[in-house]
Amino acid sequence: MMRERPDPDALLARVQEEETERKRGKLKIFFGMAPGVGKTYAMLESARNAASEGTDVVVGYIEPHVRPETLAMVLGLDLLPRRVIRARDKGWEEFDLEGALARKPQLILVDELAHTNAEGSIHPKRWQDVQDLLAAGINVFTTLNVQHLESLNDVVAQVTSIPVRETVPDRVFDQADEIELIDLAPDDLIDRLRAGRVYVSAQASRALENFFRKGNLIALRELALRKTAERVNVQAIGYRQQHEVSRIWATSERILVCVGPSPMSARLVRSTRRMAASLRAPWVALHVNLGHAKPLSSSDQQRLENNLRLAEDLGATVDEENGTDFASAVLAYCQHHNITRIVVGKPQMAWWRELLQGGFVAQLIRRSGDIDVYVISGDGEPASNRHVSGEVKPVYGLAYWGATAAVSACTVVCIGLSRYFPVTNLPMIYLSCVVGVSLIWGRGPSVLATILSVAALDFFLIPPYRTFVVGDSQYLLMFLVMLVTGLVTSDLASRVQVYSKAIRQRERRTAALFALSKELAPLPYYESVAAAAQRIISQALDVHVWILRQPELPDEDAKRLEGDTPPARHAGVIRWVFDHGRPAGYGTDTLPGTDATYLPLHGSEELVGVLGVLPNRQTSKLTISQMKLLDAFASQIALALERCKLASEAEKIRLQMETERLRNTLLSAVSHDLRTPLTGITGAASLLVDGNEKLTSPARLELAESILEESDRLTRLVANLLDLSKLEAGAISLQLVLQPIEETVGVALSRLERRLKDHPISTDLPDDLPPLTMDGMLIQQVLINLLENAANLSSPGVPIELRARVSEGVLTVEVADRGPGIPEGQEELIFDKFYRVAGQSQSGTGIGLTISRSIIELHGGKIWAENRAGGGAVFRFSIPVQQHGTAAGNILR
Repeated sequence: MMRERPDPDALLARVQEEETERKRGKLKIFFGMAPGVGKTYAMLESARNAASEGTDVVVGYIEPHVRPETLAMVLGLDLLPRRVIRARDKGWEEFDLEGALARKPQLILVDELAHTNAEGSIHPKRWQDVQDLLAAGINVFTTLNVQHLESLNDVVAQVTSIPVRETVPDRVFDQADEIELIDLAPDDLIDRLRAGRVYVSAQASRALENFFRKGNLIALRELALRKTAERVNVQAIGYRQQHEVSRIWATSERILVCVGPSPMSARLVRSTRRMAASLRAPWVALHVNLGHAKPLSSSDQQRLENNLRLAEDLGATVDEENGTDFASAVLAYCQHHNITRIVVGKPQMAWWRELLQGGFVAQLIRRSGDIDVYVISGDGEPASNRHVSGEVKPVYGLAYWGATAAVSACTVVCIGLSRYFPVTNLPMIYLSCVVGVSLIWGRGPSVLATILSVAALDFFLIPPYRTFVVGDSQYLLMFLVMLVTGLVTSDLASRVQVYSKAIRQRERRTAALFALSKELAPLPYYESVAAAAQRIISQALDVHVWILRQPELPDEDAKRLEGDTPPARHAGVIRWVFDHGRPAGYGTDTLPGTDATYLPLHGSEELVGVLGVLPNRQTSKLTISQMKLLDAFASQIALALERCKLASEAEKIRLQMETERLRNTLLSAVSHDLRTPLTGITGAASLLVDGNEKLTSPARLELAESILEESDRLTRLVANLLDLSKLEAGAISLQLVLQPIEETVGVALSRLERRLKDHPISTDLPDDLPPLTMDGMLIQQVLINLLENAANLSSPGVPIELRARVSEGVLTVEVADRGPGIPEGQEELIFDKFYRVAGQSQSGTGIGLTISRSIIELHGGKIWAENRAGGGAVFRFSIPVQQHGTAAGNILR
């Protein structure tokens, strides 16, 4: 048998897996059928042996259940202090994960893998703590009972009538590096329970009446033994594949049935199902694609799909294999997957055809070695319609006539060349013809071309001519070599053709999956994901594609992601897929009369959509390999859609958090800034009312001015809030008027006269400043906001500078202070809404600079801030001197 070249992708995956395992800690699970069989004791015993060999062993958590022998085994080992967690007015002692990671021993013992941690722990489950330990490179010993496995949870509940709520995912069990079964006979476990060596007497009595009944223990023991055996079987198969062991290990039964388009395959499938059930063995339904065989007709293709679907429904693993020889392909698959029994159908071809072509059953039996082969007869059928499972149907017709014509043409050429070249050189021309025929029409015509080439060479070119008599015996060797070489060449060329065809198909599937995953990875929205998926699937399978997000009928404005609306007649199929989460339509067991196929798109937690496909040509149907590719497409699309959904939900949560933050900031700022002027107004007004007779005229005037100043401050605060809402709503109109900037600056300074009384104002406004086309009231508001901001951040007595310059047709105004300045990297952030620099004065709502930026941008200018040399900050804004569109009343878009 030809030795196949190792798959480079498989080798790379194996190297990566070994590298990951090398960095990861080792997990050993002490596995038992029930509490009390001795798992913890066996774990401690193994740990003590490891400690005696120099391993750094730490007891992370042990559940002793007040068993003296268990407590005695703990003595002498290093104990990790437990973490006390307060929850529901109680204190709970739990495994300290952070302490274990900080201690980082070589080996740590963590009892009760399925335990649920108390509220407040890092992880809700202890097996998640163990995953963190393994990721940190720490080896772990732990214990587990069979009833805690997730896949067996319902089975255990049926057997014991007691639901088990603490479970461990099967992947954790499967990823364990070592499983040690701790077994004990049910009678011995019951004796231990009665002797008080498992629970205290009161608990033991209740346990014997419920969970620890002998029938329950027998069933649990069987489950534990079977689960351990399955684990060992998987390890054996993995070892055989990794070390390329060709000999079959009959450690457990695995059955393979050969399935083809023949009607008898249905009977083979059912017979194999009964055999597998009696042996309690896994079984595989295998179909072999022979590249040189004649393509199946539509009826045969439909029958093949029905047979494979029947096998899948009966519990088989359905698989396909490509090859040039049926027996070789089946045996190679069996050796790779450690198959111990093969079930095939009895040949239905005529005896003379089997004699000429060679029966695949005879080849299987002769080459099967340690594998048992079962030959089963099928249902009777007319001879004209009989097809043996996997057998190559003879190919007649144009291919053979073409091979004959090609040999005839070569003969004519050779007769013409025989006058110039020795006859021993002419077989090369015939061999070239054989290779060409093999590459074009396959093995059968090439074999015919080989035989005809030898006969034509003898008849036309070897004396005596036009007879098959060979005058010189030396030509016999040439004929023999030519015949053998031609047959071998035709066979190799046919194999190359088949393998290249299979490689091209595999490459197309891989390229399509890669293209889909690559395109879907960066797409953030449902619609873009669906559009890319529709395009790639349509190109790869030549189908119409529909992707729907929710179960609404196509004729009811369904919320689809992309593609044409599905036909209204498919509404029931689509709703069924949404309701049940299983495939429906053509090629499935549900509503198979539908001309389209609908697949559910399952996310990790829920159904995220439905994928529908309909072949563009009514006569074409999706093949088995195409259906597998479609399933892979569906998985990729489901993951992408779920990612989009999670991203959308994360964005909503972020917006909600941002809204909540802004609301809290606004409430905090507004409550502070409203309370301050209102307190001043209330205090001054109270003094005026209560002390009217005692107050002097200057005092009354001062209080009135204070009320006026605080009222003005409150008015500016409310005006800022209103301006901000108007700016965001686009409801402010620019009243553009040609006016000097000096006038606007003067009004702003006069309005802030009392506010700036403690800060000297230094103004530098050149006399040649040109007038601007601007909204004076809004620019005035900008100046007030900048000056008030400078006053808030500057100490009393420190001057504030205001300058204006014109350069290259742009007027630049700057307000400079000597305050604390702007933290590095926050020069742009300070213009954001409600943003206030941490550690600085918190007076103000944080919207003045935001309003100023919006106003300046409305005027076609820009505003920015910088730190000054020597301390402080400078705020600048610039406006073009020549402004397009000077008419008043331009509306903000």
